[in-house]
Amino acid sequence: MVCTLFLLIVCVTGLPLLFSEQIWNTFVGDDDPPYEVLPPGTPNASLDVIVEKARALYPGQIITNVNPDDDEPAVLISMAPSWQALKDDENYPDRSSGHWIKFDARTAKVLEQSRPADSPKEPRTWTGIIMGVCNRLHNSLFAYLPGRLFLGLMGGVFVASLVSGTVLYGRFMKRLPFGSVRRDRASRLTWLDLHNLLGTATLVWATVVGFTGFVNELQTPLFGLWRVTDVRQILKPYANLPVPSQDHLSSVQAAFDTAGKAAPGNEVTGLSFPGASFGSPVHYVLWTRGATPLRARLFTPVLVDARTGELTGAYPMPWYLRFLEISRPLHFGDYGGMPLKILWALLDSVVIGVLVSGLVLWAGKRKIATDARLRALGYDLEDAKDTPVSVLTGEGAR
Repeated sequence: MVCTLFLLIVCVTGLPLLFSEQIWNTFVGDDDPPYEVLPPGTPNASLDVIVEKARALYPGQIITNVNPDDDEPAVLISMAPSWQALKDDENYPDRSSGHWIKFDARTAKVLEQSRPADSPKEPRTWTGIIMGVCNRLHNSLFAYLPGRLFLGLMGGVFVASLVSGTVLYGRFMKRLPFGSVRRDRASRLTWLDLHNLLGTATLVWATVVGFTGFVNELQTPLFGLWRVTDVRQILKPYANLPVPSQDHLSSVQAAFDTAGKAAPGNEVTGLSFPGASFGSPVHYVLWTRGATPLRARLFTPVLVDARTGELTGAYPMPWYLRFLEISRPLHFGDYGGMPLKILWALLDSVVIGVLVSGLVLWAGKRKIATDARLRALGYDLEDAKDTPVSVLTGEGAR
């Protein structure tokens, strides 16, 4: 019963999340200024030029990340007063010292900036509030890591129930034609047959989504394991080195080019400067990923020495993180475009029907058990139907 209720919450909140990009574009839109029209094939500006323009806009601040946009000719530069300010922000979730600047990747002109940290926050839209609630409910029930682990447990129980339900349904259907729905019998039998039929129709999909959901909820402990094992071992020789001043670091553009050669077939999606809490004090950490839809979530970090520009190494993620990343597109249906999202939404709706029918069957079973108990106590159900059950059973006197 408890598992069904939580799974119902996850399935209902998952529907809008499937189409989150379309919902944002429809109800919020894009406030970015239009891109300058340039001849086809215009090369991008050097990332070093963009980095220097960002530093000139905010002298005395540090750059934390450089992220080229996946879909548009833009580069996002993230900045902060200092690394210590960002570490202090971790203790105060409502505070943010960081900000960002969006540049046109071809002309290096500023397109947009976030509000300064000390300015009033933009009012939240209803779309943002609703999507935020759906996302928090779907991922953690507003309970952070404990909520994630609890939902992971519910996902495991769900997969186990599918397996046991398949075994029981197989034995039961030996007495009836496959997929039968007995409409000429009691309504509870009709609900039971519909529950079994819909569950069988979506069995494979529900098993895949339930299992990948279980795996996804383990991302925090799995990434934590990776950081305290492989990452700590890789960075051990550099752990006690001081973070160099950003005035004396090697070329960012050259670091992108080096990472592209170190991970052939991958595209570089971003760079973190030395000093980041998850990185090295003296290295650029560049994230690369596969260029095909199925490999787009397989990330390989590359370390480039920010003092010299030399490649330190490329480090493919361990098998358990690669399995985690592969499971994401299977769970969210985001590797096959809109047709697959629509199919995922239809199947999700059917599973919602299965869960609702399960609740109806559970409520009917409780009613039957209560009626049987009252008959055993000698009560006439027609005369006693307006009397509270707690009075009839004597529970109110205990």
